[in-house]
Amino acid sequence: MQPLGRSILTNNLSVNMSLKDSINIQRLPRHIAIIMDGNGRWAQDKGEDRLFGHLHGVESVRNIVEGCAELKIDYLTLYAFSTENWDRPAEEVSGLMELLVDTIRNEVPTLNKNNIRLHVIGDISMLPAAARKELQEALEETQLNTGMNLVMALSYSSRWEIIKAVKQIALAVQSGQLAPETISQSVFQQYLSTSEFPDPELMIRTSGEYRISNFLLYQLAYAELHFTTTLWPDFRKENLYEAIIDFQNRERRFGKTAAQLENLPETQNASD
Repeated sequence: MQPLGRSILTNNLSVNMSLKDSINIQRLPRHIAIIMDGNGRWAQDKGEDRLFGHLHGVESVRNIVEGCAELKIDYLTLYAFSTENWDRPAEEVSGLMELLVDTIRNEVPTLNKNNIRLHVIGDISMLPAAARKELQEALEETQLNTGMNLVMALSYSSRWEIIKAVKQIALAVQSGQLAPETISQSVFQQYLSTSEFPDPELMIRTSGEYRISNFLLYQLAYAELHFTTTLWPDFRKENLYEAIIDFQNRERRFGKTAAQLENLPETQNASD
């Protein structure tokens, strides 16, 4: 008789393979964004402090980055630390910053091995000097990689980003470098932190919260939103595959009707 542990492992692998096999490789989202939520609750459920949850959340980051790279997703943006998170207890923030420095230092060799380029968006000036130093070195060491782009949103909020863009546009107009009548969506996007990246097509939020929490508000205009009750430290590749399959089962109309997309005659009952 096969050992019970091996049987369970085999069954789990079978489920994972079937989920991955159900993905249409021709219809993958080019850019996936994730709000990694639930580290603190995961730790508290286990009788541990919140930093214990953040530490285990790093393993989920590794797993999901690997999963996206295997699928050849072009861009993955992870909401790692918001500007509002600075208001958390000082001990937790300090621990998070130390974890950030250690994680970046340890993961750069893996990023290079997998040809992944690191990017950062957010108000980096608010980070401790040690964190800024590690980030800058990681950015430089991975800048020639041509595989997946991993975008870390650190000390980031969308309202901060939009206000910053508006101020820069105002200065450009004031100096005569930009005429007000030429300001369009494409011009505005050039002043955003994400100007180098396409907008996300799929946004995933873990932990059962149903809000965007000041994350890429402008860029998520036409993204498909996937919410899961799974806490971030428990989120693994099979959860990612489930979100992608959910994305692929949706009809993306961008304001058009289903009939327009299928080149069918319009009817009075066509859906929005």
